[in-house]
Amino acid sequence: MIMKNSVKNLDAIIIEEFATHLRGNIVRPSDVDYNETRKVYNGMIDKRPGLFAMCEDVADVMASVNFGRYNNLLLAVRGGGHNGGGLGICDDGLVIDLSGIKFVRVDTSNNTVRVGGGNLWGEVDHATHPFGLAIPAGIISTTGVGGLTLGGGVGHLSRKYGLTIDNLLEADMVLADGSFVTVNANQNTDLFWAIRGGGGNFGIVTSFKFQAHSIKNVIGGPTLWPIERTEEIMEWYHKFIQNAPDELNGFIATMVIPGPPFPEYLHNKQFCGIVWCYVGGQDKFNELFKTVKELNPIFEHVGEMPYPSIQTLFDGLLPHGLQWYWRADFFNELGSEVRAQHLKFGSNIPTPLSQMHLYPITGAASRVGAEDTPWAYRDAKYAGVIVGVSPNPKDANKITKWCKEYWDALHPFSSGGAYSNFMMDEGQERVKASYKHNYNRLTEIKKKYDPANLFNVNQNIKPSN
Repeated sequence: MIMKNSVKNLDAIIIEEFATHLRGNIVRPSDVDYNETRKVYNGMIDKRPGLFAMCEDVADVMASVNFGRYNNLLLAVRGGGHNGGGLGICDDGLVIDLSGIKFVRVDTSNNTVRVGGGNLWGEVDHATHPFGLAIPAGIISTTGVGGLTLGGGVGHLSRKYGLTIDNLLEADMVLADGSFVTVNANQNTDLFWAIRGGGGNFGIVTSFKFQAHSIKNVIGGPTLWPIERTEEIMEWYHKFIQNAPDELNGFIATMVIPGPPFPEYLHNKQFCGIVWCYVGGQDKFNELFKTVKELNPIFEHVGEMPYPSIQTLFDGLLPHGLQWYWRADFFNELGSEVRAQHLKFGSNIPTPLSQMHLYPITGAASRVGAEDTPWAYRDAKYAGVIVGVSPNPKDANKITKWCKEYWDALHPFSSGGAYSNFMMDEGQERVKASYKHNYNRLTEIKKKYDPANLFNVNQNIKPSN
């Protein structure tokens, strides 16, 4: 492994010279806004970069990549800063921050949307909704476009319109040598393949072009059952969601209701819940939902709402700066042993915001070939994630322990790998497992475009030998 230089070893004149090449600002440890700048979504991450380059355009990104490479600096790339493992930031190195590269341009002639590398999904939804359009993307609006897209993009619309990467048409990128390229189905096709699930390993995406879909309103919201019914509800859910029309999505969870806006009688109690999202008319939904009502949920709050509303449903409960610990796996079945573990750990959730989600990977998401994108688990039925969450740093060990033990109990029943957007910094073997048969092809593309592994603060794909 090549030792990286520390920013501390650079002459101040070199840094000042670098600053003159940027439209954006640089932020150093001595600056008053340094501590605020280094904060990311996960409050458990406490890294201290040597320098931030707050980029405002592509030229800034090119200059930053060149500066980092010339000076042999550890280099991290931050879009929305939402990464659970804090892989958009690093100690002692250079952080290329894209938060100043924001724009959303809607083309109604073909329902495409071009988005800046620093945008958040809530900003995209705000811009597309007046046109009656939406792009499939996650379940929380504060997530960054770049990180979510490059990792795959599982969300409320996955069963109807596929993953976010299945709706990516084009990207503009700055490569490790500082050059600028456009990638799509006709240009730099190997690189276009790699970025649709291969993460930030191959360059810095400064612009995305997506196919949007005609969605104004959806029918959605949560249904809850007492945690004691977990095994029954999960067994029913597995059969129901696998056979449901693509228009209906619902992810199942073990959770605690922490407080408002939910009614007081639910507060601080454990539940098995399903959060629904239906793209279609009320009559057909009512027919589908009869089966759900027959299960007598203890709470139901499902109705028509603008698509941006379901994307922001959890934003208030999960603000920036909480303590987070994540573990994840893919699953094909929810057999009796799996259901029993969900009941056990769902009955002992350590903090009100900690939870487990299983997102269905069926419908449109499953009909993309397993080698058409690097996202290798198209045959999995669920992307599962366990998250320990608390506003209190004193809870860090408690939520981490619960997460790890929950994951350890379920992992023997998993498909072996995990959705990279749900992973912490877990090592090379977990990365390989998550790309399965596509890993070797990714290492070849990595060797072609980033042979020195400049972009390594990520779920790293090492260049082939």
